[in-house]
Parts: sequence; C-alpha cells; structure tokens
Amino acid sequence: MAERPRARNERISNSRTRRQQHLLDVKVRSQKASAHRNRRILVSISKIALAIVICAGVAVGVRIGAKRLFFENPDYQLSEISVQTDGTLQREQVVKTADLHEGANVFSVNLARVHDDLLQLPQVDDVQVVRKMPNEIDISIVERKPVAWITADKDLPDPFASDGAFLVDARGVLMKQKKLLPEYLGLPLITGCSSESLEPGKTVGSFEARAALELLRLSTRSFMQTRFQIREIDVSKGYCLIVSDKTHARVTFGFDDLEGQLQRLEQFLVWADDSKRDIETVNLLVQRNVPVTFMKPASEVINDTLDPSETPRVMKAIPVHPEDLPKEKSAPQRSNTRRAVPVHKTRKG
Repeated sequence: MAERPRARNERISNSRTRRQQHLLDVKVRSQKASAHRNRRILVSISKIALAIVICAGVAVGVRIGAKRLFFENPDYQLSEISVQTDGTLQREQVVKTADLHEGANVFSVNLARVHDDLLQLPQVDDVQVVRKMPNEIDISIVERKPVAWITADKDLPDPFASDGAFLVDARGVLMKQKKLLPEYLGLPLITGCSSESLEPGKTVGSFEARAALELLRLSTRSFMQTRFQIREIDVSKGYCLIVSDKTHARVTFGFDDLEGQLQRLEQFLVWADDSKRDIETVNLLVQRNVPVTFMKPASEVINDTLDPSETPRVMKAIPVHPEDLPKEKSAPQRSNTRRAVPVHKTRKG
C-alpha cells in the first residue's frame, strides 16, 4: 500500500513533543485556578471586614445612644430603695449589705449581685430584688424563723445575756440577731452542744444537734404541742437526749425512732392525766418495762417538810371573868406605894 504524502506545513509529532505540550497546558490551567481562588479569598475577606466594620459601628452607636438615653439620663437616677422584711432586719443593714446608694443609675445596679450579697446574711432565708422603672429598687426578704436557742454550755441561765448562745432555725442555720424579740425568750434551749464550733451563718452538723431539732419538729403535733412543751434539751451525754418540759418532767430519748418514742410518751401522758398524776421522769431508751416516776402530791411534800418527832404545841385561850380580876387596893396601900419610889428625889439632884 502506498504511503500518504505528508503536507508541507504539518509538524512532525512525537511523544516528547506531546509531553511538553501537555505540561504547558497544565501549567496554564493551574495559574488560572490559583488566580481565581485568590480572587475569591480576597472577596470573602473584604466582605468579612466590611461586616465587622458595620457591626462595630452599630455597637458603638448603640452604646453611645444607650449611655445618653439611659445611663446618663437623670430620670433614671435611683431615688427610692424599698425594703420589706418579715423579721428584725433593719433597713440600714440591708442597704449597706446590698451596697446601694441613692443617686446611682438604676440600670447600673447588678440585681444578681445584690441577691447573692443579701443571702449571705445568716437570718435571710429568701430574697427578691426587683428593678422598677424609672428610679426604684424593691427588696423583699423572708427571714429565717428561729425555733430554739443553742449553746455549748451545759448550764445557761439566760441565753439573752450570753454571747455563747445562738438562735437556730429548723434547718440548723445559726443566727445572731442584733434585735431580740420578746418571743425569743420562750424558745427551747439546746445545751451541751460542744462537739462543733458555733458561728453565725454556719449550719450545725453534729448528730446530737440534728436529733434535737428533729425532736422539736416532731413535738409540735396537736396533742404533744399542748401537753408536752419542751423547755430544754441536753445533748451533752452523747448517747441520748435529756429533755425537760414546762412541768419540769425529765424524759430521756434515744437517737433512733424519735417518732415512735414520742408515741410511747403520749400514752404515758394520757394515762397520767387520767390518773391525775404528774410524771417526773421517763426513760424511753428502754423498750419494755419503761422506768417511770411520778411527782409527789403537794400534801405529801408539805408533810415531808415537818419533823415527825416534834409535836405541835397548841395554845388554848383561857376565858376571863370579871370576878376573877384582882380587886383594887386600899388608899393607904396606894400612899405607901407612892412613898416607896425614891427615884424622883434623886432626879432633882
């Protein structure tokens, strides 16, 4: 077969020439892709920068506007601080603790900070802080209700006058109030709590003190509240609670099953009321054959104070009759009586 004649202007193509041509095309396409990618990155950066500038401008504008309209506006200066409490906290103490000052901007008050600062007071149980426009802050406080006095001393005659006595609420939080109300004097007294340090604001953690508070809570039921009013709880023994009530009866409680022990005590009190006798001591640590003693009647106490070896002396009244009276003496006897008094003569000398 005859070969096709080659055109005069047609290049001779071989593998080396084709390889070089391919590399040249790849290089050109890579440069175009890089330029396109760089252009897209530049556009994205420009958009982000523009957005940042716009946001910063808006933030600065809002800040300046808020400062002029709110924070520097005299209409929003704090002029009234209202404090409501159901206890003995004084307004000056609350305002000082909250660090509030009249004349400050009402928007500059950090309500969360004020709330947390007021909760640090030992006698505060709950607090609400409300910002009322345009220039008022309202503070409502619920104070802890003390249920007893507590002290490390075993014998404390007057908790009012002692620095070592603290008020304690049902949760065991200790308080030291500046103003003592008259009703605090009638609160029960928990003595002998020397196993821990007592400080205002601290929560008692000893097992004995917790058991005493639980006993106070359980004893406020219908019958027990009127018949068995606790006056003192001695926890110094460490293994029991020695409780004295308003009638000076002494009841020994164990730490376990306080409610069951109160039910047994209730049965003893009902029986004592029916028999018209007053209980002196009860030991509830014993499950069976509970030792119980009763107070002596008043007549027996009076008789015990008398000495039986002595017989009372009875003085009888003797009637006097006119004929039994001595008769008047005669005149000479009276004259002799007058002469027999020489004392008057010696007085003149």
